[in-house]
Parts: sequence; C-alpha cells; structure tokens
Amino acid sequence: MNQQLAEWVDECAAMCGPDRIQWCDGSDQEYENLVAEMVACGSLHLLNQDEYAGCYLHRSNPNDVARVEQVTFICSEREEDAGPTNNWMTPGEAKAKLRPLFDGCMQGRVMYVVPYIMGPVGSPVSKVGVEITDSPYVVANMRIMTRMGQAALDQLGENGEFVPGLHSIGELDPERRFIMHFPDERLIWSYGSGYGGNALLGKKCFALRIASVMARDEGWMAEHMLILELEEPSGEKTYFAAAFPSACGKTNLAMLISPLESEGYKVRTVGDDIAWMFIHEEDGRLWAVNPEAGYFGVVPGTNEHTNPNAIATAHSNTIYTNVAVSDDGIPWWEGKDMNPPEPLTDWKGRRPWTREEPAAHPNSRFTGPAGQNPAISPHWEDPRGVPISGIIFGGRRAKTAPLVFEAFHWQHGTFLGATMASRTTAAAAGQANVLRRDPMAMLPFCGYNMGDYFAHWLATGRRMADPPRIFHVNWFRQDDEGRYLWPGYGENVRVLIWMMDRIKGRAEARVTSIGYLPTVESMHTEGLDLDRGALEKLLEVRTEDWKGHLPGMKELFKKFGDKMPKELWDELH
Repeated sequence: MNQQLAEWVDECAAMCGPDRIQWCDGSDQEYENLVAEMVACGSLHLLNQDEYAGCYLHRSNPNDVARVEQVTFICSEREEDAGPTNNWMTPGEAKAKLRPLFDGCMQGRVMYVVPYIMGPVGSPVSKVGVEITDSPYVVANMRIMTRMGQAALDQLGENGEFVPGLHSIGELDPERRFIMHFPDERLIWSYGSGYGGNALLGKKCFALRIASVMARDEGWMAEHMLILELEEPSGEKTYFAAAFPSACGKTNLAMLISPLESEGYKVRTVGDDIAWMFIHEEDGRLWAVNPEAGYFGVVPGTNEHTNPNAIATAHSNTIYTNVAVSDDGIPWWEGKDMNPPEPLTDWKGRRPWTREEPAAHPNSRFTGPAGQNPAISPHWEDPRGVPISGIIFGGRRAKTAPLVFEAFHWQHGTFLGATMASRTTAAAAGQANVLRRDPMAMLPFCGYNMGDYFAHWLATGRRMADPPRIFHVNWFRQDDEGRYLWPGYGENVRVLIWMMDRIKGRAEARVTSIGYLPTVESMHTEGLDLDRGALEKLLEVRTEDWKGHLPGMKELFKKFGDKMPKELWDELH
C-alpha cells in the first residue's frame, strides 16, 4: 500500500464521515454490482437489452446538466498565476469555504476510493489519479473513461505520486457548488455537482487543468484536442491533433468515416477529446497519447449520417445521461432520426413528451468504451504514443474564417490558436450562440495564466527542429442566405487530405494575409457535389470581416498585460 494514499483516504474519511469505505478494483463484478444497486434505487434505468445490451439511462438533477465555469476556481497563492480568464481563490480561502461543506457530507453514504490511470497502462507518460466520491454513477463512468482499479494501484506502487481528487454530490444545491483546483498541490476538490466534467475528476479537472500545470513544469503539453490517424493509399499514416470548442464537430471528426476509403484514404480514431503531447527524445518530434479510455460524447445531432461510428460505439455497454426513452427502452434524442417513438418519456422523466421542450437535454451525453469504436486505431493504446505532423484549430463561424488555411510557421500558428473564436453551445452553463474567443479551446480548462500558456506553446515550438504544421478549419461557413456551403461530416476527409499533402510537400497553396490557402485545383473534389463557385466562396478571405475582429483580438491580448508574449503581439500587428 502507498502510505501517502492510505493517509489521505483516512483524512478524507474523517472529514466526510461515510458509513463505509469501498476501494474500487475495476472488476466486471464490481461494475455489475454498482449498476444493479443504482437500478434498484432508481438512479439508473435499464434500456432495451436486446437492442442496447449493457446500456443504461441516468437522469441528472435539472439544475446540474453542464460545466459550471462560474464556480470553477484555480486556487493559487497569487492571482496572477491563475490569470484573468480563470476564477481565482487562495488555497486557504478555498479550503475554508469547502471544509464545512465536506464535513459529514457522506453520512449514510458509501465513500468510493477510485484509483485510475490517465494514459495507456505502462506508458512512461501516463499519470495516476485517485478520486474519492460518494456517487456510484461517477464510479461507473470513471470505469469506462479511465483504466481504473487494481491496475492503477499496481502502477502507483508503494512510493509513486498521484493526483488526489475529493468529490461529493452534496445536496446538489447550485448555491453550494464549487470545483476547486490546487495546482501547487496537484489537488482537486469538487462539491455539489454530479455532472460529467464537474464530477468525473479524471477528465477536465485532472487531464487538463492540473495536467496543464504539470506539463508546463515538466516540458510537455496537455491539450483539449482529438487525435486522428489518416492513412493514404500507399499505407503511410499521418497523425493530427485538433482543438475545437465543445459541440463544434470534434467527436465527428475524430470518428469520421471516409467516403474515399475505396481510394485508400482511411481515418482512424486515436482520441476524441484530450491529447497529452511530448517531444520524443529519439527523434525530437512531437508525439501524443490519448489519456482517456472512453468517450463522454454529446448526443444531440448524432445519427447514422453525422457519426455512424459514435452510434455503433454507444450501442452497448454505455451509460446515457439526460436523453429521452421510449416505453420499450429505446433511447432517443433530437437529431437521432425524424420519427421519435410515441409515447416518449423526456429527459426529466415526464411522460408523455409534449414537444413543448426538447425531449433530450441539449447537452445530453453518452459514456462509452473507446475500444468499441469500429474505427479505433490499432495504435490508440500504444505506450509510445503517435507522432503528430499537423495541428488543427477550428470553431463555429458563419462568415469570417474560410474552410481551411495553413499558418506560415509555428509562431503564426500559435497566434491562430490564441485568437480562435466560436459560437457557444449548451456544453457550458450560460447563454448559447454567443461569439466567444476560446484560445486553443482551452479557455475553461487551462490551470494557470494563459499568457504563460501561450509562452509555453512558443517555447515548445523552439525546442523542435521540425514542429508540426498548424492549420485552421471552419466547417460552418454560410452563404448570404444562411445555408451551409460545405457538406461536412465524412467529406471533411478532403480537407484532411489537403493538409496531409501540404505536410508532404505535394499540395499547392496561395499566400494571403491570414496564411496559406488551398487553390481550387489542389483540393480533392472528385465525386463531390459542389460547384467551383461555392468552393471559391469557401476559400475566400473576407478582409473587412477580419478587420472587424481585430479589436476583439486586441482586447483579449490586453487582458494578459505583461504576461502576453511579444511574439503574438507581433503576429497581430
């Protein structure tokens, strides 16, 4: 037994006062017992086991359905270390605020001790975390999302380091809800929420907020990025990492089914949400691992056309959260198909659904094992990771950004990531469809001052002799009538092919003020129902639109004061 872990568990038990403590071993029997207990008490509902074997539905409290950025804090001694885009509190204040909430909060409940690994088992870049929680729903999800149980204790050993996380659902009172991160201690405290990223502490809390600080200190990168594998007809494979704000097609791209597979262009998934990237000692290139073992994907809009691999992944051994369900146990959500079954029970448990409100919550989710993805890469659990040749940034923009363009160099690409913007969605609590600047899609997830984060990006680029090419994409450009110009989904492979060909020196591009744009002739459009005029519009640089966004970029940069790297000001000018 790791003595530090044993002492911390005893300390948490003394504070929280559970009826009993259960150390989780990650076994099938343990999972089956947890699920049976939740079904018996009504917090989990059995779905149709003939069509959705091993699948269940969970309904969260209607006040607890998304990330709560307004009560998510970085608790550093100095406010400048947290930066202007994070909520800040000193460690002393944070613990003084939460200790009374945690005091006795698990009376009448079980305290689950959940050891887990972020990253492939045995990988030199993997990290161990331990979450203490009173939520069996969290335990079940962590078993899907991480390598959980005895394997983590084995990897931790007697003297290994781990990231501790204490979580309680509390009373699910929004006024008593806090997610606290202590970067100097590598510690997480979360109280009052049972929803995904607020409660599954291995995900955003550890794998991004705490890991980003560890990455800065240790010389690697923890990024909110998918990782995908593109295979060309010769069999050679190129790996991309890509950052998109939530609900901007990130999972769809990671799981893309190529319509050009018959030509030899295949896409395989390495990861759909988070990438830990490091410079390999042997070749000096940037390599990446997916620290997660499952998917916590947005459900609405997911169907056999938009993401057939996600549908296949979530057809068994999956926990659905806040979707609707038919009387015969079939889950349903907006965008699944055109004909919802009747009668239908909505995500709040109301039957029949009256269509006055959405049947499924707009941020409803599925938690499914990554290994069930039909397009999973054979290298997704490779302890060495995969070499990254291209980095992609993107967002949901109707007018300004063209379909795709390439940065001039790493510094310029860092600028593109630092200034990326997108329309907000239901993934975070607050107003939707508002343009928000979200640097590298990390604004809610960076565990320290983003001015220092940008400097870390620039420094990492300088350490590589041949850094990855950086690109920007926008699948959502519209014409003047509001119609989407690009078909998207599987056809996005054509954009990936252009990027790959740029990396390999095979594709033409024209120089513009914002970067290298494809020529119409350099795009793989054979068999695509898209006329030349539409493609030209997709690849147009709208100068006045870009000028209109310069004040917003300047406003963002000014927030970081002296922390903002001069190199990015130079790029802006």
